[in-house]
Amino acid sequence: MAIGAAGATVLIGSIDAYVLVSVLVDMIREFGIPANHLERATPLVTGYLLGYVAGMPLLGRLSDRFGRRGVIHLCLAGFAVGSLISATATDLTPLIAGRALQGLAGGALLPVTMALAADLFSTRSRAVVLGWVGAAQELGAVIGPVFGAGVAFLIGWRGIFWINLPLAVLAALAIHFTVPRDTAGRGRERVDFVGGALLAVALGLLVVGLYNPEPAEAVLPSWGPPVIAAGVAVLIAFGLWQWRSPVKLLEPAGVRWRPFGLGLAASLATGAALMVTLVDVQLMAQTLLGKDSAGGTLLLLWFLVGLPVGAILGGRLTARFGERIPAVAGLLASAAAYLVIANTIPDIAPGLVLAGLALGIVIAPLSAVALRATPEGRHGMASAAVVVARMMGMLLGVAALTSWSLHRFQRATADLDTPLPFGISEAEYRAREAAYLDALDAALAVQYSEVFTATAVVCLAGALAAAGLTGRAERPVPAPR
Repeated sequence: MAIGAAGATVLIGSIDAYVLVSVLVDMIREFGIPANHLERATPLVTGYLLGYVAGMPLLGRLSDRFGRRGVIHLCLAGFAVGSLISATATDLTPLIAGRALQGLAGGALLPVTMALAADLFSTRSRAVVLGWVGAAQELGAVIGPVFGAGVAFLIGWRGIFWINLPLAVLAALAIHFTVPRDTAGRGRERVDFVGGALLAVALGLLVVGLYNPEPAEAVLPSWGPPVIAAGVAVLIAFGLWQWRSPVKLLEPAGVRWRPFGLGLAASLATGAALMVTLVDVQLMAQTLLGKDSAGGTLLLLWFLVGLPVGAILGGRLTARFGERIPAVAGLLASAAAYLVIANTIPDIAPGLVLAGLALGIVIAPLSAVALRATPEGRHGMASAAVVVARMMGMLLGVAALTSWSLHRFQRATADLDTPLPFGISEAEYRAREAAYLDALDAALAVQYSEVFTATAVVCLAGALAAAGLTGRAERPVPAPR
């Protein structure tokens, strides 16, 4: 019952991570942003993801100290407040702020639930439970775009956020009556708030540095290199703080760093592939294929339906074979799927099905190896680290590849002359217009093909990292005395 209730909160947070994918074009029109400048609205997606990852390590660690139930209640309250801000926003800036608060609160729900599974289940049965928790997370990717499109059609896009208020109340009641009060609570331990703040600032600077509202000029904005350098500097400061501070965000004692680090690297690659697919398939549908938001969502469903199925399958495979085999197989299959997609545009449905199933398989083994490589008392932080790595892959992957691909597209179409119906016959104008549109479509096809080819390379890198994991599960690391 406790895992079921916590899994429901994971689903609510996950839905909101993807709910705007299908209605983004409709939303930005209300704020005066033209559809051909979608890059200006990407903070609506990246703002949620940034909040999702920024507070996750600290909140995961807080759950180790104060218990899982109290932290989940705190996160549901913050999620409701962020939803209220988003629902009442009349400008893009407060809407982005509300989305960031939603992400900050919703981000902790997944690692805390994963840690709760580690508290309540033995190592032998834990992988299957993590597979179901991962399925709840990835089911949000399936439901989110469809849910967003349906609610926006019936009552407008603001209804997406209003509905979150009663859902958060119901979820809080379910958690109150099912999750034990003292689960994993260790009130005497201190928490590294400084380390959490440094990590959040570093991640924020990296994302801001990669955000380019004017991709025609360059891959990065003028402020990009110095902001990215500042992010790296703060990240180094975080590492130095962790080295010198007596209270650490992730206490290194007892951690098996080799499998832990390799699992995080593979999670980073998985996240990048996931978010690039969610964003670029929808954009391709509404640009190259000429579909509306509903049509783009239906195309994306070929990918989304495979994610929860793969997550459950990955949990069972991990329980039987250990972490390495399903992790490597899933990432290799993902790389093959993205190569298929890159070379079959616009008929990409078969490749999307394989990509969704393969990426889903990877979730449980990478979560299981992080939990197994850390002491029992630090599962909240370990779970957060896995999700942070995946979400950072989502953030940096979509920011970097989108900036690069938009710049490539702008360069490829810079010499195209827009036909004008002056001084020529109507027949000649129509012929020039058709040639112009064909050239735009060809440039778009090349752009998306390059993006998915790059995604295949990212998955191969993840498979190499996963190949270094151990085979069958070993005994868990005991909590240090």
